[in-house]
Amino acid sequence: MIRVLLADDQSLVRAGFKALLDAQRDIEVAGEAADGEEALRKVRDLSPDVVLMDIRMPVLDGLEATRRITEDAGLQDVKVVMLTTFELDEYVFEAIRSGASGFLVKDTEPDELLRAVRAVVEGDALLSPGVTRRLIAEFAARSKEPAVAQSLAELTEREREVMALVGIGLSNDEIARRLVVSPLTAKTHVSRTMVKLGARDRAQLVVLAYESGLVRPGWLG
Repeated sequence: MIRVLLADDQSLVRAGFKALLDAQRDIEVAGEAADGEEALRKVRDLSPDVVLMDIRMPVLDGLEATRRITEDAGLQDVKVVMLTTFELDEYVFEAIRSGASGFLVKDTEPDELLRAVRAVVEGDALLSPGVTRRLIAEFAARSKEPAVAQSLAELTEREREVMALVGIGLSNDEIARRLVVSPLTAKTHVSRTMVKLGARDRAQLVVLAYESGLVRPGWLG
């Protein structure tokens, strides 16, 4: 059973999500929170698998609450998905750097929300190719000149190649076609790379690809 915590200051939004999620056989709403401080307390008390976190909330905003969750070693298995009204929310970029596994717009289709909750539990990032490329472009515009990280020395040549392709926003299927391997093989390479680099999920792997210098601005295609 996938346990979800809903953190949003709008009770109607929480009620809508709760009705949808609780109707699933494999998902249950473990708790609700109306602000970031309450969300943080309940995450520590309930240890949910996934937190659907609104970015703009009173007392403590979703961005800071996410940062505190992802920096807590005792909560390393908790995945945070940011909720926003607009795809290009100015805080989304920082949310991914803070450890969020991705983001969803609040008016997303019900089936997409359910797929998203299940996907983050499997370690996938909630970033469509288009959104991923916009995020990368924003990161590239803000990032300083990167220095190649020593941690990349642990990767095989193929794993570096796969990481670079993740870094430019390709999905596992797209990576598989580019390298002429099966999607399962591509997924295995991505998973091993995340383990070696200590990345929480695919979203952080994108950030690491830029911060390490493996991928550079201008490589988007």
